[in-house]
Amino acid sequence: MIPLYKLEKFPRSLRLRKIAKTFGEAEYRLSMGIDLSLEDYRYLVQVMEFLMPDPDFSPEIVQVIGEALKTLPILCPPQRQDLIRVLNTIRHLLLSETGKTPADWDFIDYTGTLDPEKRRCFPGMRVYLEDIRSPFNVGAMFRTAESFGVEKIFLSPWCADPNHPRAARTAMGCVSVLGWERLSLDEGREGILEGPCFALETGGTRLEDFTFPLKATLIVGSEELGVSPEALALADASLGRVSIPTYGTKGSLNASVAFGIAIQSWAAALANVH
Repeated sequence: MIPLYKLEKFPRSLRLRKIAKTFGEAEYRLSMGIDLSLEDYRYLVQVMEFLMPDPDFSPEIVQVIGEALKTLPILCPPQRQDLIRVLNTIRHLLLSETGKTPADWDFIDYTGTLDPEKRRCFPGMRVYLEDIRSPFNVGAMFRTAESFGVEKIFLSPWCADPNHPRAARTAMGCVSVLGWERLSLDEGREGILEGPCFALETGGTRLEDFTFPLKATLIVGSEELGVSPEALALADASLGRVSIPTYGTKGSLNASVAFGIAIQSWAAALANVH
């Protein structure tokens, strides 16, 4: 804990970052089920009181901090979830004051450590990620795939590394519990892509009309170029393409968002069978 008199001497931006970090550490401890000591709790309240006179705060921030001080009496620590929400809100407001835009790795994972033994999946539900360049998208796809029961993910040689800090942070632990390996398209032709496969791509069967298979590999292409002609040829010779209809001017979706829509639909179809 940084004494208030030291915080007062810091430049404003540094002071706010230090306080935001302090709140984040307390928030993380609470998320892990560790209650704060009365001394820690009092310090957080004192810091909120310390923040209030800042003349550069917007009325909205002053109101949030003021309401927090009213609802968190210093001698009566609140419920853990109430305090987490207060700390989370103020932390992000302070970071925004420093010009920092939150990214996925700034968020705290409240799910805790994942247990591979408790993981449920649909056997034969596999995914091939072809040249997904963004660590954010790779991480998001791992998290989505784990949530909807994908058995295994295969990545082309040019996919971003799932262990990249940004990918791992976005995946929130799913990289360690969901099986994956690197696989070139040529290797895939002689392995997983030799069996049933289909591609998430434009020009295919509408999502609501597509018959999802019990066991197959879904191919998802790069953010910019989509599925390669070689991989499309494999899909077209097998189960074809599934497409997500859109209705806006843009007419396209972020790769990880499109993947999420498709994989949830596939999982829902499998759940009805199993």
